Amino acid sequence: MSSFRTIYIGVLGVGGVGKAFFAQLADFIERNKTLPVPKCSLSLVLIQRTSSCVLSEYYTTLPHHYLESHLDASQDPPLSVEDITKFLRTAPGPAILVDNTSSEIIAEAYPLFLRAGINIITPNKKAFSGSYQLWQDIHTASQSIGGGHFYHESSVGAGLPIISTLKDLIRTGDEVLKIEGVFSGTLSFLFNNFSPVKGGGGSFSAEVQKAKDLGYTEPDPRDDLNGLDVARKVTILARLLSLPIGTSSPESFPIESLIASELLSCTSGAEYLEKLPQHDAEPTQLRESAAAEGKVLRYVGSIDVASAKLSVGLQRVSLEDPIAGLKGSDNIVSFYTRRYGDTPLVIQGAGAGAAVTAMGVMSDLIKVLERLDAI
Repeated sequence: MSSFRTIYIGVLGVGGVGKAFFAQLADFIERNKTLPVPKCSLSLVLIQRTSSCVLSEYYTTLPHHYLESHLDASQDPPLSVEDITKFLRTAPGPAILVDNTSSEIIAEAYPLFLRAGINIITPNKKAFSGSYQLWQDIHTASQSIGGGHFYHESSVGAGLPIISTLKDLIRTGDEVLKIEGVFSGTLSFLFNNFSPVKGGGGSFSAEVQKAKDLGYTEPDPRDDLNGLDVARKVTILARLLSLPIGTSSPESFPIESLIASELLSCTSGAEYLEKLPQHDAEPTQLRESAAAEGKVLRYVGSIDVASAKLSVGLQRVSLEDPIAGLKGSDNIVSFYTRRYGDTPLVIQGAGAGAAVTAMGVMSDLIKVLERLDAI
């Protein structure tokens, strides 16, 4: 029987996902206290954003409430990756770093954290879809003596169990033949409204503006429309299948951008949205052409394992295809495997949103606690 111990947690990023994570973490801590024989306590000792940080010098628990006000009042600048490593490495017990940022600098420091025995949980895609060397370094560091564990379920499908399902298929000896799906909640919402199953739909520019107004896009919609977010997710899954895919970029595999070439010179998202209505004719023509074939347009990512080919782009999808019938901002991922035969294993549900992404992060935290025999 393991003895009771304290697990020390540092959190980077207090945006939408960070705030939702803190709420779920506080709830988990309270529920953990009600267990007949709790095996651990969780001590929040570091909170950091790009402009400031709050840390507990003597590793006593920071309050879980009014985090932003504490950060606003803090005069301490954010810690460097070296200082984060030193602080968590010298904690009196096991340490977990929760990276809720999209920082490339933090992502590149994962091998440093892991070699120091710090466990990592993150939705940050950049660590796992950037250079293949970084991918290898992360795994090597985790497997080193005393290396930390890392989990990144939310880097692909928010709270959907996409990565864990793929790992289960591989570990149990199934042969994955193909993965295909809609991996972007933003582009799912956009095309479900622009090219609906029942026909109709507004202009492309109007639907992009609607998606932005409802908070489905990044502040600059081009960050969604360039296809790179989907490419990163597909790259992560391909690497889990032992395909040595390089950086998720058009140089590695086809990535279809939805940004008209004439608008590539726009210097801001506002300028892009202002000029976009002038370029509605081409997407409208594509929609009408697909409708004439009894199909709709969807933005799809796919991996063909045998040929090691990845593709990301707009496809014409038959109305009977599950991809066509998606609602709202749902994602759908189909795993075609030897065991499942002609009927793929399908995972479908909300693929975007702070609450569900934070749920995926919280789920990974629980997995690390299980590995540490702390729950």
